[in-house]
Amino acid sequence: MGLPDFMKYKDKFTPKGFVEKIQRIAKRAGAKMVYGALLLFYTLDSDKVSVKDKAIIIGALGYLISPVDVIPDAIPLAGLSDDLAVLIYVIHKVWNEVSEEVKEKAKAKLTKWFDEDEIKEADNLFLEDPNQDPV
Repeated sequence: MGLPDFMKYKDKFTPKGFVEKIQRIAKRAGAKMVYGALLLFYTLDSDKVSVKDKAIIIGALGYLISPVDVIPDAIPLAGLSDDLAVLIYVIHKVWNEVSEEVKEKAKAKLTKWFDEDEIKEADNLFLEDPNQDPV
């Protein structure tokens, strides 16, 4: 299965909608997905990110908060997998523009919803198998 056309969801994104969705799904989604979403969300504030990349980020975050996507979020286990795939894809595209400050801010926010062991999961953002070496 390929990536969905997440850019058609860019009009679904609002900062308020994003925060509400992340707070609601944080524990179910896991630290890895929440960290990825926060990285993109905070990267939007950077003046070093191109308008094109910001549009891609907004499309991905709109896809995340949309109640209607390829695999509905209400489906246990599989429901958020398409959202994570979209987030990881976009993070790969903009990774060089994600500042250390953004990474620290996102990690700090994780402490509101996750304990230390759960936050370690976010260190392996690009790995499907957490036993692999981190990128």
